[in-house]
Parts: sequence; C-alpha cells; structure tokens
Amino acid sequence: MEIRPFRGWHYRTGADHDVSAWIAPPYDVLSGEDKESLLSQSDRNVVAVDLPQVPAKEAGPDELYRQAARRLESWKSSGVLVQDDQPALYVYEQTFKWGRQIHARMALICGIRASQPGQDVKLHEHTYAGPRADRLKLTQHTRMQLSPIFGFYRDPSGVVEDMLASAAAGRPDLQGELRGVTERIWIVNDANAIAEISLTLRDKPVFIADGHHRYMTGVSYRDLLLSEKRIDNDHASNFVMFSLVEADNPGLLILPTHRIVRGLKRDFSVARLAAATPEFSWQRCSVEDVDLTDADAFLRRYGAGAMAFMDEDPAEIWIGKLADPEAMLEAAPDEIDAWRQLDVAVLHKLIIDKAISPWRTDELFIEYTPDARKVLAACNSRSGQLGVCLQGTPLAAVEEIALAGGSMPHKSTYFFPKVATGLVFKPLE
Repeated sequence: MEIRPFRGWHYRTGADHDVSAWIAPPYDVLSGEDKESLLSQSDRNVVAVDLPQVPAKEAGPDELYRQAARRLESWKSSGVLVQDDQPALYVYEQTFKWGRQIHARMALICGIRASQPGQDVKLHEHTYAGPRADRLKLTQHTRMQLSPIFGFYRDPSGVVEDMLASAAAGRPDLQGELRGVTERIWIVNDANAIAEISLTLRDKPVFIADGHHRYMTGVSYRDLLLSEKRIDNDHASNFVMFSLVEADNPGLLILPTHRIVRGLKRDFSVARLAAATPEFSWQRCSVEDVDLTDADAFLRRYGAGAMAFMDEDPAEIWIGKLADPEAMLEAAPDEIDAWRQLDVAVLHKLIIDKAISPWRTDELFIEYTPDARKVLAACNSRSGQLGVCLQGTPLAAVEEIALAGGSMPHKSTYFFPKVATGLVFKPLE
C-alpha cells in the first residue's frame, strides 16, 4: 500500500482537548433516534454533516447534501474546525473493556492510494448501489472524507506499532469518550517517522475490516474526477483515509453477529428443525445453564462450528454442529474451503436457505445483533421464533477469502469497537 500524510481538519478544543460531544459511531450503524440523541449533546456533532439521509441506504434529495456541505463550510470558516499546518499521520488509540479484559488498541490514521478492489486493498463484502450513492453525493458536496475506513495489515517486524507507541507517549492532541470507549489522537508530522512508516508498509496489502461502502465511494469519486480530467494522479482525492490496525493486535476483536428469525409458521420448533437436519449433530442443555453474556466464549466449549439454537419461550438451548462437511461442498461447490467452513455460511446455506423451508412464509425476516442476550430475550418474549447465536469469524478466514477475491455472507463479521467518526477529517481538494 502507498500511504500519504495529509493536513487533517479536526475540532478546535479547549485545554482539556475533549471532543466527546462531537464524535459519533460510523453512519451506517445509526438510526434517526441515534442522530437526534447525538445532536442533543451538541448541534456541532459530526452527524449534522455525516448523516444527511437517515437511514443512509439510498441517496436523498440534493438539498440535504447541500445543507451538510454549508454546515461543514461554516464550521471551517468560524473556527469550529481547524486544519493542521503540516501534512501528518495520526496515531489513534482506543481503550475499551471486553469480557474481563481491558484493551488498548493502537492504529495509524493515514491516506492510502485508492486501487481497484483486489489490488493493494482487499475486500471481503459485497457493496450495494444505494449506500454508495448516498456516500458519493455527500463526498461530492463536502469534498471531505469525514470517517476513516477500518483496515488491518500484517507487519511481523513490529516497526510500525513500535513507532506508534513511541509517538503516543505524551499527552494526546485530541481525546474523548464514545459509548464506553476512550478515544485518543496524537498528531505525527516528523518527516523521518513518516518516511519509515511509509517504507515499512509499502509492499503490504491492507484488508478492509469495516467501511467497504466508504472505500468504494472513495474509488468512485477519484475515478469520476480523473475521467473529467479535473485531477492528476498526485491529487489528494487519490488517497482514501484509513485507520490501520496490525493484525496481531490483541484488541482487534471480531465479535459474532447473531440472528433472530421471524415470520415462520406456528408449528416451527428447534426439535423439528433438528430432526430435519441429519447432517448436523445436536445436543441440548438447560437454558438455566447458559450464559450468553459472551456467547463466543460459551460456544467455544462445544468446539469449532458450534451454534446455539432456540425457539419461542425456550426451556432448552440446542447446540448444533455440522457433522457432514460434504453437505457444504454440495451446497456451495463454487466457493473456496475457507468460505464453506464459515459458521455463517453453514447457517445460511443449510439452515436458513434449506432446512427451514417447510416453515417459511412470505413474512420471513431476519434481525441481526451482536448481543446474544437480545436473541434469548426475543425468543422468551415470543417476538422471535428462531434465535441463533454463533462464534466469531476467525481473522485468518477474512484474510483468506479476501485474498481469493471472494465475498463473505451478509453480516459475517462485527469488528469491535467501531472506529469513531469526527476525530479527523481528510480534505479531498
């Protein structure tokens, strides 16, 4: 990857350097209620610019994006936002608790030269036209990248992480709290440090963890400007802002995304599902013995591939595992082995798409959540007819599928925590 420093924009702060009231989670995990809540903290919260259309699943009216751009310009001209004097890289630390452990995950925020998918930048998800159209309109009007793409890389030498840790030894330039995560930024404009980091990463690919739509928007925006001969290959729009984490960092967590299924016929039960799936092995346990606070840890006791199934008002949890791998070879012959071994692929190919067919109705709907306790609560309240809890997808599988040019099933990964929006903005002009 080719990285480049940039003169970032960020909020002007007081002596405490606190930006808590102005930062937000990524746009695509926010509802209208979330936006209102964030704006109630401050009308200068980044969502006032970053989320013109809610939900951001398609392009909205042009005037919404014009309003967002006018607001951004007013923040720049009035001094709400300030721009760094020199091109810089940004050290980004997120401190958070998961389970009983506290993690301090270090990242590098930088520009990376946009390349077509599969070249320097590896993708593992499909993208959809509607969200891309929304992000492209926003980019065209603001000429700013408001949110970094979350990526990971491998650097066995440890050079980059050592340099980031050294740069983060002093007081942060920006800091804040967001949904239980402490966010800190240090600005690095030392030319020697930038040169060494750039050289270390030059021949390494970057894998997108989160932000596929934002990345493809960056490529489309760059391609549009190039086609109109408005920029050259050295222009800022050739470089897309990433937040990069080393793959072996203990804080690079992938949580599972669980499923709540609604719209099945009334006679559905997990017992009947188990009887209809001889390719699975099944065992039952009392719901009283199940702790879904950390479903991933609970399911690991039953081995790789174990999933927890429950139906309405469950007294028992059924643990299901694929016992016949040939069933996936038959169901997905065109996919690579790493894809066929994914728990989510097994679930959707053999259960969602096939085994529940006798109970499927036109109202079938699947809700996705990283909180396994929500799955059990939905089944207990009879608002969910089938709940499925899974183990997290291994990072190695994400890499292997991305390197092969494949796409993982929908909602295969939930990288935690999300990268904050509003800490640093990258100009595209």
